[in-house]
Amino acid sequence: MLKRELKVNLKSFIIWTVLLIGMFLVVFLVYPSIVNSNNIEMMDEMMKMFPSEMLKAFNMDLSTIDSAFGWLKTEGFIFVLLVVGCYCSILGSTILLKEESDHTIEYLNSLPITRNKIVISKVLCGLFYIVLMIFLLTIFNYIGLSFSGKFDHKQYFLLSITPIFSSIVIFFFCLLLSTFTHKNKRILGMSLGVVFISYILYTLSSLSKEVEFLKYISIFTLADIRHVILNTSINPVMIVMSVILSTLFFILALVRYNKKELL
Repeated sequence: MLKRELKVNLKSFIIWTVLLIGMFLVVFLVYPSIVNSNNIEMMDEMMKMFPSEMLKAFNMDLSTIDSAFGWLKTEGFIFVLLVVGCYCSILGSTILLKEESDHTIEYLNSLPITRNKIVISKVLCGLFYIVLMIFLLTIFNYIGLSFSGKFDHKQYFLLSITPIFSSIVIFFFCLLLSTFTHKNKRILGMSLGVVFISYILYTLSSLSKEVEFLKYISIFTLADIRHVILNTSINPVMIVMSVILSTLFFILALVRYNKKELL
């Protein structure tokens, strides 16, 4: 069952991974020619024009963008959170539903397997591809940074791990959402909405103390990039919260799927 799931979802994994790595390939090829002594001075002057709240939203108050690693710590990893988050939302919301849309659920029901086994095999497939995507991106960016100059290796690897915490929670939450409907199109919009609304809340929470509470309802808070940049360590609270939320959504998805009337 797991081998079947890995094969079915391989194509979309390759497409998303190639697109993500391709984007960073362009950065490593172009960035050194863009950033020179003159441009650095211009960028520093430009940064002074932006409000401190806006710089904080992109971690530019903690790191400059005068190197490829500096860009990664600011805009780069935020881009990773968004893209991987979108992939996880689509994967989580469709990995169960596609059996109904493709009318293969009848075949699965005819086999001597339980619904729990179906869900578990799909979850293992999803987790495998999520971790593999982040692992491949980590290795690729490490190689690119090695050619770009000196950088903090420990901080880089810790930053590379952080997207896992938010991505897995997004995957399980969208998996749970998919058990409430039979239509792929409807759930796709909702799942992507979860990602973008969560990102907007995460960004807004950095702009003002009055709206700082919004970070507590954003999934991207679990990927605490600022904590890693400031302390070169991962916030253990975020690890615990990710495990708790993922486990909760997984159990609820199992319960809901066992009660769902399948088409």
